[in-house]
Amino acid sequence: MKTRTSNLKAMLCFVLFLAGCSVKKYIPEDEFLYEGAELKVEYTENVKGSKKITEELEGLLRPDPNRKFLGMYIGLWSHYKTQEEKSGFFASFINKKYGEKPVYFKQVEPSRTEELIMNRLENRGFFYSQVSSEVLRKGKFATVKYAATATEPYRLDTLIVERDSLPIDREIVLSQEKTILKKGDRFDLDRFKKERVRLDSLLKLKGYYNFNNDYLIFEADTNDTDSLRNFRLYLRLKKNVPETSLVPYVIDTIKVFPNYSVDEDKATEDTVLYNNKYYIQKGEVFKEELLDQYILLEAGDRFDPVNSKLSSNRLSNIGNFKFVNLRYQNLETFDSTGHLRAEFHLSPMTKRSIRTEFMGVSKSNSFAGPALSVSYRNRNLFNGGETFSLTARAGYEFQVGSGDRTGLQSFDLGLQGDLIFPRLLFFIPIQDLFSYSVPKTKTGLGIEYLSRGGLYRLNSFFANFGYLWNANKYAYHEFNPISVNLVNLTQTTPEFDEILESNPFLKKSFEQNFILGLNYLFSYNKLNDRFRTHAYLLSAGVGFAGNAASGLENLFGTPDGKVFGLEYAQFAKVDLDLRYHLNLSKDQTIATRFYAGLGIPFGSSVSLPYSMQFASGGPHSVRAFRIRSIGPGSYRPPVNDTNSYFDQAGDIRLEGNIEYRFPIFSFLKGALFMDAGNIWLQNENEALPGGKFTTHWWKEIAVGTGAGLRVDIQFFVIRFDMAVPIRFPYLPDGEQWGNSFDFGSKTWRRENMIFNFAIGYPF
Repeated sequence: MKTRTSNLKAMLCFVLFLAGCSVKKYIPEDEFLYEGAELKVEYTENVKGSKKITEELEGLLRPDPNRKFLGMYIGLWSHYKTQEEKSGFFASFINKKYGEKPVYFKQVEPSRTEELIMNRLENRGFFYSQVSSEVLRKGKFATVKYAATATEPYRLDTLIVERDSLPIDREIVLSQEKTILKKGDRFDLDRFKKERVRLDSLLKLKGYYNFNNDYLIFEADTNDTDSLRNFRLYLRLKKNVPETSLVPYVIDTIKVFPNYSVDEDKATEDTVLYNNKYYIQKGEVFKEELLDQYILLEAGDRFDPVNSKLSSNRLSNIGNFKFVNLRYQNLETFDSTGHLRAEFHLSPMTKRSIRTEFMGVSKSNSFAGPALSVSYRNRNLFNGGETFSLTARAGYEFQVGSGDRTGLQSFDLGLQGDLIFPRLLFFIPIQDLFSYSVPKTKTGLGIEYLSRGGLYRLNSFFANFGYLWNANKYAYHEFNPISVNLVNLTQTTPEFDEILESNPFLKKSFEQNFILGLNYLFSYNKLNDRFRTHAYLLSAGVGFAGNAASGLENLFGTPDGKVFGLEYAQFAKVDLDLRYHLNLSKDQTIATRFYAGLGIPFGSSVSLPYSMQFASGGPHSVRAFRIRSIGPGSYRPPVNDTNSYFDQAGDIRLEGNIEYRFPIFSFLKGALFMDAGNIWLQNENEALPGGKFTTHWWKEIAVGTGAGLRVDIQFFVIRFDMAVPIRFPYLPDGEQWGNSFDFGSKTWRRENMIFNFAIGYPF
């Protein structure tokens, strides 16, 4: 009863606050507050795209009225209040964030708006339409109602290209095979502009470097047709178009400056002619025969904007240049063909650098803590754009969360070296198959020492060789035909030995300490375009391990599941990550994700290696459950068993997430979310009853919901999420859904409210 009374008081206070936000008393005697306008458009016939046209016309209604919240002018009220001598802190605070100056009716020009609506209708082919307006005043407020009657639109009868004897006229005529203007189309200035842009792009591809779409003009004639509402459209070149714009251009000379600098003394630079290109540099900053592979332009070719852009992209993707500028210069001599000189100005980055980072790390497995990283990088190691990097790392991590699993901690040391060649190292020449960017060849070696506090120590060695490339702006590929991972489990404690003995599958996953395989990753990412309403990402990966090791075993040893004395893993693994973002506005987004992963052990393996297994729960997964606390399946570990952390991993993972993101103020953002998912085993494990994947998998989905805060500072995001479970997969049928939501109970909060801290958005 006490809670209900307090809620009524809060509601009453809120209502009184809104009532106090009335602005009527502040409006000057001779003014009317403008409340906005309405527009009603009637079409005399069914018109394709009429809804879009109406929305366009509504966008012409000016000015915008003051904004309302729950029917009240909160921002305007705060503005008026701050004009008083004693405005109060609350009004000043609201005014600073949301305050608005009043929009009075005297700022409205209905006749001018009528002209704009009429003009826009004519631009869309509705000539001789009618537009009217009516002003409505009520008390101290005023609105305007606009009405428009759109006549039957004019439609295209014939498109005629007026031509002369110039080659460019012939190109324009040939281009009409793919024109966007068709017989019967409504008169539309925007479509005419798009057609001019299309023609300009096509002519550029034909070598017309100096042409501009402004040199084209459309003229409509309504008198020479059989119908009163038809028109003929004439396309021609404007008069007095510069002669240099009417001829195609050829590239005479190509110059490349690999270490371009405005301050560089050009007299001290050497010039080398290679493949009909002049490479001008002081010393040998970049080998000419290697740099030449990235340039698609050839002397004697016509100007080509596509190859020009691709050449710049390919040079930028090397990763050695701060700026890549391609400049064309008109040469003086020219007849029926123009002549150009192409110059590539490449400004290199600093060749050597050392970077030290002290970080607060948050991993996908919900471990967090401080880490120190020191990296050395050498760009252009062998004067061919090669990048060598060596990174040493030390970190201490602990389990972020509450409850029973706060005791997990680890210490790790690592050293990793990578060498990236900005070209394809392959036994046959296939780099000509790649136009957008030249694939890079990457080799890597590394060692790592990991001490999981009080349980075990792990030494690992890894090596890889592969290729990575961008097929276009959005598509990314990575293929590693050689991937080696060697793990050595040492100094296990009796406690951890007991864990392994109780779970043979887990023991087997740790014993498979040699992984030799290959993997491939594909990603298509359109999430980074903030102006895109519908943004999405598709990422898919596949990996195989064990086939090569099995071949070596059969070749050099006896079939005992070991190669060179090491037990190796055999498995196939695929995963799919789909993300879709509906951007409602610049700051509001509905983000969704679906993830599916499948690992299939075969041969002597009964499960995936521990490092390759899936887990569910934590800040990047189902946030209402602690790290690795879900599954597998309906399995529920013994109460207060912190070591079940190692048991709750599987070969299959399914997960879905939805999150509404919205601004609070400045760099502070909010979120409401719901997550669902679980993991399963491929094979039955007696130590984990209920963990095997079955046809009733959907009954074993864990679900949670919650809210979060994000400190979003440009490209750096600190995330805080609070979540509660609403479906428990380990409870009996009929009892899995629901929660008491007893927020007043300390015990309930401790057992159900899960706090997550992480760096970056979850998806």
